[in-house]
Amino acid sequence: MNRKVGLFFGTFNPIHIGHLIIANHMAEFSDLDEVWLVVTPHNPHKKKNTLLENHHRLEMVYKACEGYEHLKPSNAEFSLPQPNYTSTTLAHLQEKYPTNEFCPIMGEDNLKTFHKWKNYEVILENHEIYVYPRISGGKVENEFKDHPKIKRVAAPVVEISSTFIRKSVKEGKFIKPMLPDSVWDYIKLMNFFK
Repeated sequence: MNRKVGLFFGTFNPIHIGHLIIANHMAEFSDLDEVWLVVTPHNPHKKKNTLLENHHRLEMVYKACEGYEHLKPSNAEFSLPQPNYTSTTLAHLQEKYPTNEFCPIMGEDNLKTFHKWKNYEVILENHEIYVYPRISGGKVENEFKDHPKIKRVAAPVVEISSTFIRKSVKEGKFIKPMLPDSVWDYIKLMNFFK
């Protein structure tokens, strides 16, 4: 039986409760069977020098997913050429797991720039895209407004960023409520973002 797998991509530097709220909402309140949190070694739109090493970010995603039956950590992009492009990852996963149907998950802010993604037409031709709301300016391209392959899911709007978390840790702020306990403990243990 085909499994419908949502792919929630991120550098997860670090993963926080906002990521978990969205991923879990997609797994529970859409027709996706499970959601894989795909740790991206290098997002082409982000500076690499601010990233923790891949294995540390993956470890935090593993810790964060404990106890969530339908959330799975994934290192699928670790062995792929960098920077990582979603179209390449999708082709790789489809070949590796031919019985799964893979569906990228993105915020509405990403949908607004989706027409600039590498091979976006190929992605749209072969995959459904699940979109969650974000508070953001700009407009979605008309071609994506009522596209049959784009599924909008009324998930909670969560405006927490990993950038804010890194900055706050550096400033010595107590931000434990924004992180899963195991991730907060790991950041403290490893002395990250100081």
